[in-house]
Amino acid sequence: MVVLVTGANGQLGQAIQFVAGNYPNIRFVFCSSSDLDITNKENCDSVFNKEKPDFCINAAAYTAVDKAESEPEQAHLINCIGAKNLAEACKNFNAKLIHISTDFVFDGSKNSPYNETDLPNPKGVYGQTKLDGEIAIQEVFDTYFIIRTSWVYSQFGNNFMKTMLRLAFERTSLSIVNDQIGTPTNAVDLANAILKIVESKTNNQYGIYNFSNEGQCSWFDFAKKIFEINQVKIDVTPIPTTQFPTPAERPKYSVLDKTKIKNTFGIEIKTWEQSIEIYK
Repeated sequence: MVVLVTGANGQLGQAIQFVAGNYPNIRFVFCSSSDLDITNKENCDSVFNKEKPDFCINAAAYTAVDKAESEPEQAHLINCIGAKNLAEACKNFNAKLIHISTDFVFDGSKNSPYNETDLPNPKGVYGQTKLDGEIAIQEVFDTYFIIRTSWVYSQFGNNFMKTMLRLAFERTSLSIVNDQIGTPTNAVDLANAILKIVESKTNNQYGIYNFSNEGQCSWFDFAKKIFEINQVKIDVTPIPTTQFPTPAERPKYSVLDKTKIKNTFGIEIKTWEQSIEIYK
């Protein structure tokens, strides 16, 4: 089986490369943005024609949430047009698409975990472009898996965990928001879940799925756990979102319900605390 992975140099792309050796039945084709520019339709068709993938995992995305507020065209180009180009290439070359989306498609006004049928209502440019990408894919064809995830971190790429550890060596104290609630997701767990779908006998159960680690916490709780397991001593103070204004508004609550993905594909999911201990 041939699996083409876009965004190979990004956080999820690197996580998939990290676990690829555990999947000997898959021949992976890892494409960075220089190998495959998803915003270029001809480039997409050319690569698909050469590699003939059975699956395409779209791990390429514009993920700079705050920067997107001032670069809406660039975010739209990658997150929506790029997603549409890949969907069309998949349709033309008879491949299945696994596309990664985000909890930012929701407004965060709920106080119980979001499921796949809840109505999206993004609050910012990033979330809107990711939702537009989902819609564009669904308008092209039916053989897709859209996986919404949240608070992705790992030993790869740029993420909250790495930022916290860097800041801890630059400062003696930190103030972290404690009124935004969600679930950290380790990119390695996400990578394994995606590949379990690829290898599953039920890999024709197309549609939208949620995946994150289990449990929930605030960014403050997450930061404290990061420092605890890395034995970093630093004063951490909880603050409300109002004391840390950002260009893009974040969902206040974005915990995802994983019942559907667990039942459909038999995926067992670690708690976020368990996962951070393993992949710190």
